[in-house]
Amino acid sequence: MLLAACSFGPKPAPVTPPVATAPPVTAPPRPLRIGLALGGGAARGFAHIGVIKALEAQGIHPEIVTGTSAGSVVAALYATGLNGFELNKLALTMDEASIADWALPFGTRFGGWLKGEALQNYVNRLVKNRPIEAMKLPLGIVATDLKTGERILFRRGNTGQAVRASSSVPGVFQPVSIAGHDYVDGGLVEPVPVDAAREMGADFVIAVNISADPSSQKNNGQSGVLLQTTAIMGQSINKMSLARADVVIRPDLPDMGGSDFASRNRAILAGEQATAAVLATLREKLALARSRPVATVGAAP
Repeated sequence: MLLAACSFGPKPAPVTPPVATAPPVTAPPRPLRIGLALGGGAARGFAHIGVIKALEAQGIHPEIVTGTSAGSVVAALYATGLNGFELNKLALTMDEASIADWALPFGTRFGGWLKGEALQNYVNRLVKNRPIEAMKLPLGIVATDLKTGERILFRRGNTGQAVRASSSVPGVFQPVSIAGHDYVDGGLVEPVPVDAAREMGADFVIAVNISADPSSQKNNGQSGVLLQTTAIMGQSINKMSLARADVVIRPDLPDMGGSDFASRNRAILAGEQATAAVLATLREKLALARSRPVATVGAAP
């Protein structure tokens, strides 16, 4: 009976075993995204190739590339996966006549004596007709809406056509019509596309400014005057844009005209030399930027 009575007494509460909890997972910071912004400057654009060669020789490989005018040509080719030496080889074989298609009769309502179709076809052939969004590197090409004066950043569509629009210096090339809008040279609104690179997700922007000081230029012929006019118009905009870059590379080509294709070797060398001149500063700023977390994995590209 005693044993039976004990069975009706209070029972001990069950003991819940401890459960191990994992510490909160903090997503690691993603690698720094380096953007390369290549500015306009007609034939001086060959200097961009020297810059790319010098950067690659130091193990610096941009993940995003943007281009304006002449810079858009080099940016498009670089975005396909060509390295600096391949671009150099291509530059040496480039025939100026392959991108010149005269518009006859002159003095049409479009106001340009070059149609620009040859440049468009030349670029598309070299990129194997890949659209902008299919490049190995994210690519942005800057042009100007002729009606509104607003900047347009092409990130999709026909690569050659976007390059043609970005390079259409008023009075030299005819405007380019895309989806009902006419576009002209991107140098009117963003001579060096630093902000475009930021918009595309670049954390650290290397800007290449090939615009010459207008006072040092020899304006030979009508094309020289038109290129000079564009350079003057973009001067103040350029200063503000370059102030937002992390590092600015300025190839020294004070006496090279915008139509001087014969000096391409000198321009490429100037690009290499200008990069070497800022290399210590570039490395220091890159190291500092990489020491700071920029964002978590999964952030929008």
